Amino acid sequence: MKKQYDVAVIGAGAIGTSVAYHLCKAGLSTVLLERGDIASGSSSHCDAVGLICDKLPGIDTKMGQASIDYFGELAKEFEYDFEYTPKGCLYICETEPEFEAASRYCALQNKDGYALRMIRNKELCQMEPHIAKDLYGALYTPSSGSVAVNPYRLCFAFTYEAEKLGLEKYTYCNISKINLDEKTNAVQSLETNYGTIHTKRIVNCAGAWAPFVGRLTGLKIPIEPRKGTNLVSEQTPRLCNHKILEYGYMMSKFDSIHFKRKVSPLVEEQNIAFNLEYTNSNNLLVGGNRLFRDYDIRSEVETMKAICERALRFYPELADIKCIRTYSGVRPFVTDHLPIVSDVDSIPGYYIAAGHEGDGICFSPITGKFMMQIITGQKTDFDISKLDFSRFSA
Repeated sequence: MKKQYDVAVIGAGAIGTSVAYHLCKAGLSTVLLERGDIASGSSSHCDAVGLICDKLPGIDTKMGQASIDYFGELAKEFEYDFEYTPKGCLYICETEPEFEAASRYCALQNKDGYALRMIRNKELCQMEPHIAKDLYGALYTPSSGSVAVNPYRLCFAFTYEAEKLGLEKYTYCNISKINLDEKTNAVQSLETNYGTIHTKRIVNCAGAWAPFVGRLTGLKIPIEPRKGTNLVSEQTPRLCNHKILEYGYMMSKFDSIHFKRKVSPLVEEQNIAFNLEYTNSNNLLVGGNRLFRDYDIRSEVETMKAICERALRFYPELADIKCIRTYSGVRPFVTDHLPIVSDVDSIPGYYIAAGHEGDGICFSPITGKFMMQIITGQKTDFDISKLDFSRFSA
């Protein structure tokens, strides 16, 4: 084992592997440390899409679009195929009040230059022949703002391409201590089951588990695990042509958006927001929800019932399709719904790239690029001061 690295990246999900790739591309000797295997955490327990229409106007959407554009570049550049597929997205509005609310959101995004548009019932039914016929309309996002990738393959693609540039990785790596300089409090080394790793810089990319890495230096990182569940269908003929979300997804994601849906107590209690998409193998992913259950990723029966109930409201033909399995995972939740992508003033050499909640896959390319720019002293592509860790100490 090599003993000295320019940077140690902790966590090998989509964010960590992207950070490692970009650091290696910049010429820094980098080691990637993962407590399990590559993509064994949230990145293997999620869906597979990058969108701008599920993000708040401003930096949230700007990062999403920058990352979506970057995915296209990486798909051409990478030898490893991560199943990049541009696809449109429909944000379904069940009622006229939802349509009006989505129209106001669309207008804000149009003002910032994003090509979203509203469609009414007739066009919706033409675009999606199998959808329920009584829905009011939808917000449409073209493929320029909506892409699909394979989360597993994305993590392995970043790792594979980084290894060609000199990345070293250690899976099933337990970090017992982070050593800091007694006088400056700067990062010095890490103690692991593989031995001592000497480095002046570490990047905490542990996602929902970032707080545990923070505690090794006495750092309190305000990230909580927020659980989500997906159902997986048998392989089917095409039931939908786009990525499908209901307007309630915005409500389930952002507590600042208050809108009362006419749903059953079970759907409301489980915080269900219907979403639907196909995998490259023609299985349907049917979701989903957001709940605080600590780190328990067991699929709950009541959640599955509620997802099915909500799914049948939008696509009645799902009743004839078998569910073959279900899975749950945790998202790294931050109260202001923005990730942390910055250094830590109190610990020189300590960086954080975590807290992306449901946007880790989507934001992974641009986050990796930003972290490389921060560490190498370059100016980031655009102002990301809102993502600074210092916002929690103000």
